[in-house]
Amino acid sequence: MAKHQTRWNERPAPQDYIAALDYLTLQFPAATARRLVKKARGVRATEHIAKDLLRASNLPLLPLDERHVAENLKRIRKGKPLSPVIFIQGDLTRGRPFVIADGYHRMCAACHADEDSPVRGILVAP
Repeated sequence: MAKHQTRWNERPAPQDYIAALDYLTLQFPAATARRLVKKARGVRATEHIAKDLLRASNLPLLPLDERHVAENLKRIRKGKPLSPVIFIQGDLTRGRPFVIADGYHRMCAACHADEDSPVRGILVAP
C-alpha cells in the first residue's frame, strides 16, 4: 500500500470524550474514569509514531477490511483530518497497561497508511 500522510484535528471531538468515558468505565472504577476524561480535556495534544503507540497498547493491528479501519483509511486518502486518539499512559513498573481509550480504529488506519507517521493524541498520565 502506498504511504499516505495522515492529517489530524487539533482536539478530539466531543463525542470522543464520551466514547473514552464509556470504555474507561470498563477498565477503571467510574470515578477514576471520569477523572481521567476530565484530565484529558485539559491535556495538550502531542505526537508519537504510529507503530510505537500500537506496540505500547499490546493490541493487534486490525485488518484493512475492518469496517471502521476502512472508513478511516478512506478519510486519510482523501486528505480529511482524523480526530486525535485518547491514550492513558501505562507504567510497566507497576503492571499498569497503556490504554487506547478512544481511537483504536483511527490508530490502526494510521498504521496501515504509514506506520512511521506521527499520530496526534491526548496522552493522559493517571
